[in-house]
Amino acid sequence: MNVRTRSSAIIATLCLVTSLALTSASADESATGPRAAAALTQVAKATSPTAGAAGPGDTLWIAERAGTVRVLDGSGLGTPVLDISDETTTDGERGLLGIAFDPTFAHFYVSFTDLQGTTTIDEFAVEGGRLQPDTRRTVLTQEQPYANHNGGDIAFGPDGYLYIALGDGGSGGDPHGNGQNLDTLLGKLLRIDPVGGEPYAIPADNPFVDDANAKGEIWAYGLRNPWRFSFDAGTGDLLIGDVGQSDWEEIDWAPADSAGGENYGWSSMEGTHPFRGGTEPADHVPPVHEYDRTGLGCSVTGGFVYRGDALPELRGSYVFSDYCDGTLRTLRIEDGRVTEEGDLGVNGGEVISFAEGGDGELYVLNIAGSVFRVDPA
Repeated sequence: MNVRTRSSAIIATLCLVTSLALTSASADESATGPRAAAALTQVAKATSPTAGAAGPGDTLWIAERAGTVRVLDGSGLGTPVLDISDETTTDGERGLLGIAFDPTFAHFYVSFTDLQGTTTIDEFAVEGGRLQPDTRRTVLTQEQPYANHNGGDIAFGPDGYLYIALGDGGSGGDPHGNGQNLDTLLGKLLRIDPVGGEPYAIPADNPFVDDANAKGEIWAYGLRNPWRFSFDAGTGDLLIGDVGQSDWEEIDWAPADSAGGENYGWSSMEGTHPFRGGTEPADHVPPVHEYDRTGLGCSVTGGFVYRGDALPELRGSYVFSDYCDGTLRTLRIEDGRVTEEGDLGVNGGEVISFAEGGDGELYVLNIAGSVFRVDPA
C-alpha cells in the first residue's frame, strides 16, 4: 500500500501492495538468469482476494477483503466458512488482510481492521478441519491513525511463533516517526506466542524484551508497509516486501538464524537512499533488493521462495511482483546477496498477494478476483 501523487485511484481499489526495469541493491554483482517456462492457470474466482494460507487436507484457504474466508479444494472455491464482514471496514486500504494456520492446524488466525479501523488479530480453534466459532478470541489489537499502511500480514515462523506485520500507521512520510520508534508496534514485524499466555506471551528471546524503552513484541523495525512477508520453507530465511514512499520499492532479507532486532531504515531511509534528508542509522540493514519507479512498478507485492515440484528450474527462487506492474519476478539469493534476477514471462495483473500451498506450489491473487496457480508452460 502506498500514498503518493497517483495514490487516490490506487487506494480506491485497495492498492495494498517489479517494475519493467528492475535494479538491485547489488545490481552490479547479480546476473540475469534464464526464464523459467511458466504459465498462470486460473483455478478460482474470488471477490477481492487479499491473502491465502495452506489448510488441512491439501486445501487452500482464501481471504476476501470484505471479511469472508473460503476454502479451495479439488471441487473449487466453496461457500464462506467464516464471515466477519459486519465487523470489518474496507475504506482506504483496510479489510480482512491476513490469515494463517498454526503448524498443526489446531488454530486459525485472522488479521483485519475493525469498524474503527483498529488492526485486530483473532484466533479460532480448528477441529476436523473446521473452524469452531464459539472458541473465537482476540489475541492482539493495534489502533491505526490512518486508513493506509496497515500492513496486516500474519504467518507462523519455523520456530512456531506468530509473526505480525504492521505498517507505520499511514498518511505519508511517517509523520509520527513510528518506523524508528521502539515504543510503538507500528512500522514493525512482531513475534508473539499466541497460546503461551492470555491473550499471548512474548518469547523470552525476542530482541527487545529487556529494553524498558521498547515493546517486547518487536522482532524487526524500520518498516513502512510490509504488506507481504514469508519464510523460506527450505531454509527458514525471512523475506519482506516493504512498499516504498516515492522512489524505491524494497525486499528485505534475514537469515533463519537471525536473533532479530534488524532495523530496515524507514523513515530515515527508503531502500538504500536517505529519505528527505534523513541520516542512515548506524544499525541499518539495507534491502537485499530494491527497484525504482522508472518502469511501471509502484507497490511491491512480496511472495515466496518456490519449493514445489512442478517447476524444478524455479526451485529456490524468490517469486514476487508489483501491484501496478503485475510481472512475476524472481531473485536468487545466496548468503544475503542477490546472485540472479529474472522473471517468469507471465503477468498476473493487479497482483495483491501470493499463497503457498501445502505442496509448495505457488498461487497468485489478483485483486480483481482471479486466483492463479503457477504451472509449467
